Amino acid sequence: MAVPKRKMSRSNTNSRRSQWKASVPTLVKTVENGKVVYSLPHRARVVEDSAGTPLYMEYKGRKVADV
Repeated sequence: MAVPKRKMSRSNTNSRRSQWKASVPTLVKTVENGKVVYSLPHRARVVEDSAGTPLYMEYKGRKVADV
């Protein structure tokens, strides 16, 4: 494990940490059964029945996992 030889100043620490920024996720807009649904691309989505109970997860129209 790397151990620093000298103490890092607060200004250097804060300037290093300030480079990490949160980015807005890109959402994909799809229309399913007349409803507009936003989802993350390349992620499995949960398929629900009419009562809202989760049934299974699907990706690209195929069942990939049970919930």
